[in-house]
Amino acid sequence: MQKVFENCYDLDKNCYEQYGLNEDILMEHAAVGMANYIRKHFTQNSSILIVSGTGNNGADGTVLARQLHGAYEVRLHLPFGVKSEMAKIQLERAKKLGVSIVNTLEDADIIVDALLGAGLNKLLHDEIIHIVQQLNSFNGYKIACDIPTGVSSEGYMPIAFKADMTVTMGVRKEALYLDENKDAVGEIVCVDLGVSSSMYEMSTQTYVLEENDMKLPSRTKQNSHKGNFGHAAVFCGEKEGAGIIAGMASASFGAGLTTLVVHEKVSPPPYLMHSTVVPENTTALAIGMGLGGHFESEFLEKYVLNSHLPIVLDADAFLSSELLSVLEQKDREIVITPHPKEFTILWKILTGEELSVVEIQSRRFKMVRMFNAKYPHVTLLLKGANTLIAQEEKLYINPLGCAKLSKGGSGDVLSGLIVALLAQGYTGLESAVQASLALVMAANNYSGASYAMLPTDIIEGVGKLEELI
Repeated sequence: MQKVFENCYDLDKNCYEQYGLNEDILMEHAAVGMANYIRKHFTQNSSILIVSGTGNNGADGTVLARQLHGAYEVRLHLPFGVKSEMAKIQLERAKKLGVSIVNTLEDADIIVDALLGAGLNKLLHDEIIHIVQQLNSFNGYKIACDIPTGVSSEGYMPIAFKADMTVTMGVRKEALYLDENKDAVGEIVCVDLGVSSSMYEMSTQTYVLEENDMKLPSRTKQNSHKGNFGHAAVFCGEKEGAGIIAGMASASFGAGLTTLVVHEKVSPPPYLMHSTVVPENTTALAIGMGLGGHFESEFLEKYVLNSHLPIVLDADAFLSSELLSVLEQKDREIVITPHPKEFTILWKILTGEELSVVEIQSRRFKMVRMFNAKYPHVTLLLKGANTLIAQEEKLYINPLGCAKLSKGGSGDVLSGLIVALLAQGYTGLESAVQASLALVMAANNYSGASYAMLPTDIIEGVGKLEELI
């Protein structure tokens, strides 16, 4: 996993004050990072269009033009001139070297956006919108310098530069991982600024997950039996398919036993048991998936509210103030897995504050931290294009998801994966992190059409992860 920061202003300041570095040195290394990527992936003499803004992000682009001049066919476009002192200095250096300054935009093998970068807090004006539209229409490989133009920390993005690759400077920024920005940032590469990342970065409680963070519940001890791996009880409600899918996922992710808790007989796969009560040897619960109003209050009070077993709440659980009262239990491992619409409902029940999905999405990090402050002992997994997972003060970002998962049943699989790990003794945070990684990695490995993946395909993929890692 890698550290993530809201911004890098304090980190840059620390470089100036503690290491005696300056803007010029950091800027040179920022451009070196981009230049090295281009040298590695594109042959010499490829054409490069660099569009630079008036400030220091634009200056990064100008330094890049100087560094690649001579080996590549570089064209530098400065639609608004330069304003910052560093931008003026860098432009003068580029001119002395003979870098070509052009007044028009034409396609190239590589398109570099160095217009605005980090810190955008207002809508783009018409001239920049027109430039971004032109750049997006070009066929060249698109690289954003630090952050694509139009991408903001608030997620508002009526238009943005659509990068194939974002080369971000110094550290990864939270804005790069907002759902609204995912289609604009492309692949993310972070480059150093003249000192190693260990010297540049400060402490943080926010991290982005990577594939190598996956730790499967692999079985290495041969002298074992099903009782060593827990017993997951999944409540199977009005829409019984959701509960069955969750149960199948649980069984496939290592739970020694999985039982569907039902009112009446269902027809699950033969490896799933079903019972009208929660079995005495249960070690974790999952409730909410397709639940409806299927269970009476007395039943829920006995087997859910008065229980201290680890629990996953999903879907219809967020419609119930009764089930949400579980969140007050501080001596219990609790994981909740809402999507943004469900989060608005549970937030209103818990706080009385009514928020729209747009408001949630535009400040996902803030909302997760606000919930975390109110219920620090609960693990919140907020679903989305980039899943956020928080507990206590730690926040993890899972950016590995894909559009294949945008289908009913994917969330039921996730709940089943989480309860399987809870049943095996994982903490709520560990269960949410590892289950979310297993879900997205199984989806990414699915070889069928992007629109065709079924929940059962994900479950099958989870069963094959061990041979791929």
